[in-house]
Amino acid sequence: MLDGLDPEQREVATALHGPVCVLAGAGTGKTRAITHRIAYGVRAGILQPATVLAVTFTNRAAGEMRGRLRQLGAGGVQARTFHSAALRQLQYFWPKAVGGDLPRLLERKVQLVAEASARCRIRLDRNELRDVTSEIEWAKVTQTVPADYPAAVAKSNRDAPRDPAEISQIYGMYEQLKRDRSVIDFEDVLLLTVGILQDRHDIADQIRRQYHHFVVDEYQDVSPLQQRMLDLWLGDRDSLCVVGDASQTIYSFTGATPDHLLNFRTRHPGATVVKLVRDYRSTPQVVHLANGLLSQAHGRAAEHRLELISQRAAGPDPAYTEYADEPAEAEGTARRIRDLIAAGVPAGEIAVLYRINAQSEVYEQALADAGVPYQLRGAERFFERQEVREAGVALRGAARAGGNDSLLDDAGDLPSQVRAVLSTKGWTTEPPAGSGAVRDRWESLAALVRLAEDYVRVKPDASLGDLVAELDERAAAQHAPTVQGVTLASLHSAKGLEWDAVFLVGLTEGMMPITYAKTDEQVEEERRLLYVGVTRARLHLTLSWALSRSPGGRASRRPTRFLNGMRPGSVSPGAGAAGGAGGIERGSAGRRKRRGPVLCRVCGKTLTDAGEMKLTRCEDCPSDMDEALYERLREWRSDQAKELGQPAYCVFTDKTLMAIAETVPGSDGELAQIAGVGGRKLERFGADVLTICAGQEVEGADEED
Repeated sequence: MLDGLDPEQREVATALHGPVCVLAGAGTGKTRAITHRIAYGVRAGILQPATVLAVTFTNRAAGEMRGRLRQLGAGGVQARTFHSAALRQLQYFWPKAVGGDLPRLLERKVQLVAEASARCRIRLDRNELRDVTSEIEWAKVTQTVPADYPAAVAKSNRDAPRDPAEISQIYGMYEQLKRDRSVIDFEDVLLLTVGILQDRHDIADQIRRQYHHFVVDEYQDVSPLQQRMLDLWLGDRDSLCVVGDASQTIYSFTGATPDHLLNFRTRHPGATVVKLVRDYRSTPQVVHLANGLLSQAHGRAAEHRLELISQRAAGPDPAYTEYADEPAEAEGTARRIRDLIAAGVPAGEIAVLYRINAQSEVYEQALADAGVPYQLRGAERFFERQEVREAGVALRGAARAGGNDSLLDDAGDLPSQVRAVLSTKGWTTEPPAGSGAVRDRWESLAALVRLAEDYVRVKPDASLGDLVAELDERAAAQHAPTVQGVTLASLHSAKGLEWDAVFLVGLTEGMMPITYAKTDEQVEEERRLLYVGVTRARLHLTLSWALSRSPGGRASRRPTRFLNGMRPGSVSPGAGAAGGAGGIERGSAGRRKRRGPVLCRVCGKTLTDAGEMKLTRCEDCPSDMDEALYERLREWRSDQAKELGQPAYCVFTDKTLMAIAETVPGSDGELAQIAGVGGRKLERFGADVLTICAGQEVEGADEED
């Protein structure tokens, strides 16, 4: 059962007692490790199959886990999603806890939300309905009641799709309608199960007698409500194994939070912690880029990042390609894909990943023109989207009406005519605030406006009828049945998947990070999203961007900041300072060179955790830190953060302050050797830090007036 596992995976498989936390980087074989752990425990007689419950987040992942467990001889183990496990328990215990039959499960809550909004006399279009429904789902998984919703939105910096007071009103009416009609929704399944387990100790005890051991995959994605249910399942026991990676937290908009993973050792001080950092998926070149992305990250998740170590043979370097405009980027991507297929890479092992679904149209067209089969994942084909079909009908009607359409009387040229028609379908000159279905709809309509602008450049005398014929032609070409082909997908829907070749496209400021990522936390989540995209590639990785939207347009776009210091010709945010232990040296051409392994200066163990690498010692090894100095540095950092209007970690992270307090640098050179002190921070804060380390007062620190 342990054959073929690496030392860290074997450590996971044999850690069968007490709380266990597995920090597993992308491609490190976490599913293999935890399924072998369960099967090994069953074979050893320590775990009884019927008493083990493994939970994850998707039916696909749960099905894969069940299949692997069956192959390993542990077929009696339950592997389910949180919702399916809760629903099973709710159906069984409802007659005993409440009496009668379980209320009917509402399959689609949108219709009831629509009725609730109508009763509140608040008009919502179809896309606003979807967004308000998503907000209600977020409120419920974060255990926010209707009255508290506005305050919760403000506290979490969410960009609500409507006035929070209106959403609160609709949310309250929606809950009332459910009660009146004796129906429950998907989130109620968790809420009601939690309520029964809290109120009925006899039922909670019965479940705890049934399940003795719990395994939670993708633990960085648990919501507060799911964590509450897990706590109730466990009771006062600690037979729990969690697996996750804070650097792959990309669903915070649904209520997911990595805090439970990051705080696991605090909640369970005696926990066994195992780090899986051997990457079996990607080449050293891909892994090097992935590590480089996270090395520039900020925040709590960044302090716990895992430095991956590729176990594969060397492959080609990632390709960075700049194009003049978006159509050129799509055509260039299609050509490269065609070349890869000709070289023997199966079309099904190639993916094009983008930030939002509205970006798919130009790639659908380019691949169709190149004769390359493709399939969309997680979204409808562009011309099959309802808003695009409705827009097509409106444009076709306006074209038939010609001069008799009052909309077109003063519209002028073709693009202006298209804008005039689409303005009746929700297009506006400025995009709507926030993300969600309303923004998705606007992006689709904006893509049609851009298509009209591009078309008139090719055919200056084109009429609205000519454009409609062009749209029909494109739609017909892309409605043709496609065989298994190249995957087109958003970065969010690509999580958990992998391909031999990955093309990350549209990597410009405003798209990556997305325009509506305003706060530092939101920008860091965008960085993690790009990291997830990079780590989907096994062998070939291409990153590209376009300087303008359309041919002949002004080349005003800039490549994403996240690639600074990694793409050729770019400068790192911290360039000019010597790297700390385990950092990256930069050659004359701007390429990043990996330094040797970082060893703990106390026990000599190889360090892989980013925070430990900053300290150059294991977290558990004794520290010689000057506590008083550390507190003075924290006070100074707090003052600086207030002055700059930024979170404290943007000045220096806790780990960097600890490293400073342990080494007590006496010069710029010594300070620059500490990881987390780059050239910009050395120039900005170096003098103050060295003054504090020398035991002196920072000039002006006490001047209040």
